[in-house]
Amino acid sequence: MANYTTAEVFQEIEKRLKENPKPIEGMKAIYQFDLSGEDGAVYQLHLADGAAKVEQGEAATADCTIQMTAADFKDMLLGNLNPTAAFMSGKLKVKGNLGLAMKLQNVLGQYEPPRA
Repeated sequence: MANYTTAEVFQEIEKRLKENPKPIEGMKAIYQFDLSGEDGAVYQLHLADGAAKVEQGEAATADCTIQMTAADFKDMLLGNLNPTAAFMSGKLKVKGNLGLAMKLQNVLGQYEPPRA
């Protein structure tokens, strides 16, 4: 995944959530990812009733905003960066509902990262 662009990573997240929506059933939230650095951008992940949609930019008001570098985000998805450790060290910042951020960690943890 380190070789994937940030856009490709979010396409993969959306694809996997659509293929297996069980972990997001009953969730209703808009997550915003403010990713900085090389290949950084703003993405939103819209979850509602088992459906997932990714949009680039700030299309709606987010319930939970996650701020970090694009490289750290990819490392986190690969399991090379612990989300809690990233939060405690300041590599990951959360605005809004911290409980939703923790739920997202559990949801994304149920999906295997793609093989590079």
